[in-house]
Amino acid sequence: MESKIHHFLIISCAGQGHLNPSLQLAKRLIDLGGSHVTFVTDSHGLTQIKSLPSLKGLSFASFSDGFDGGVKPMDDQNHIMFELKRAGSQSLAALIEKISKSDDHGPITFLIYTILLPWAAEVASDFGIASAFLCIQSTTSFAVCYHYFKDYYKNQSTLPFPSCITIDGMPPFAPEELPSYLLPTSPHVAILPTFQEHYQILEQDPNSCVLLNTFDGLEEAAIRDMRGHMNLITVGPLFRFNDAEVRCDLFDRSGDDYLQWLDSKADSSVVYVSFGSMVVLKSGQIEEILHGLVDSGLPVLWVIRKSGNEGDEETLQNLINSTLKKEQGLIVPWCSQVEVLSHKSIGCFVTHCGWNSTIESLAAGVPIIGCPHFSDQNTNAKLVEELWGTGVQARVNAEGVFEHDEIKRCLEIVIGDGERGEEIRRNAQKWKGLAMEAVKEGGASNDHLRNFVRRLG
Repeated sequence: MESKIHHFLIISCAGQGHLNPSLQLAKRLIDLGGSHVTFVTDSHGLTQIKSLPSLKGLSFASFSDGFDGGVKPMDDQNHIMFELKRAGSQSLAALIEKISKSDDHGPITFLIYTILLPWAAEVASDFGIASAFLCIQSTTSFAVCYHYFKDYYKNQSTLPFPSCITIDGMPPFAPEELPSYLLPTSPHVAILPTFQEHYQILEQDPNSCVLLNTFDGLEEAAIRDMRGHMNLITVGPLFRFNDAEVRCDLFDRSGDDYLQWLDSKADSSVVYVSFGSMVVLKSGQIEEILHGLVDSGLPVLWVIRKSGNEGDEETLQNLINSTLKKEQGLIVPWCSQVEVLSHKSIGCFVTHCGWNSTIESLAAGVPIIGCPHFSDQNTNAKLVEELWGTGVQARVNAEGVFEHDEIKRCLEIVIGDGERGEEIRRNAQKWKGLAMEAVKEGGASNDHLRNFVRRLG
């Protein structure tokens, strides 16, 4: 019996960390055998993507989030989330209706949605279309949030904030190790009802499932914990080093000069520094990191995004030029991170510990120095240091700054000749092997995705 040729709709917010794992999932679904994928993101976000990947079986569309001209910094977060659901639901329904009347690729047969878009499952249900949630954060963060909503959130008016959240088989998570949006002091509390809605929809629908951007051995305890509550399918890591062009960039890359620069460096000698697409470092923090890197004497490739403020950029450039010698370091506004991490000269990754950066580093076998800022980054940094042993977490001072001496200390551990550094590098290579094993032909994650599609009919 031949499998049905499916038309998947994958809907994602237009964040760098949302788009790329979703695109990689689209690529894998297409590779499995003739399916078409319509990839959908918000209207403004779609216009910000520098270059859309060209792939047979992949087409792009947009939905309205109520802010087609882009969200402004002063917009009320509660209003943003309300409009995202209101306008998004209407726009997605109209898109599904439009596709159903088109002769191009047939009607949508299955919908996959990512974080902040739980209402997409309800829209799909209205059309009789089954759906799955693609979790683009770590499964551990997903599990921690589940227990937060189940045990505390609905009774928060009568209960003190939990002193820790526990998952069987893992060390407890103190408040400072939780995803930051769960904390009462978070400026992002407006997203909590939407997060709660994710879990409610998944638990109410017995046929729902969660696709996880992880692999079985990496987050074993969290996966086991959540399997008692919902259907989980591990399909990660959702990237491959030979699929570097199946990505979206919201920022202009520099040329390939950074790859040529890396070619000139010794194996495992370069410190790669990048804090992703969302973290904005203050000038004082940049200066502290800069001095820590210079003091280490190690070659440095550092991604510093353009701020859009010419005065600030000129001041920063003058600081860098006066501190970091040209032969020691190269500063770029953006780069292909997958290509950089897979380069033989990279010896360490100083990162914010967003989930994409974390799992990409694991799969590349590159040790990590975690400098988390918000969201699930603190949770991921804990996993790096305490669970997988593939790096260390830098500690902030009383003002919340990573000081230059702390950066230098972490570099000496991770790249140095000491026993702990050697163990970190061994662990990094171990997890690299396991990650690549999971996604190869016949690997567990690859088979899980194939079986998922087969069960759809």
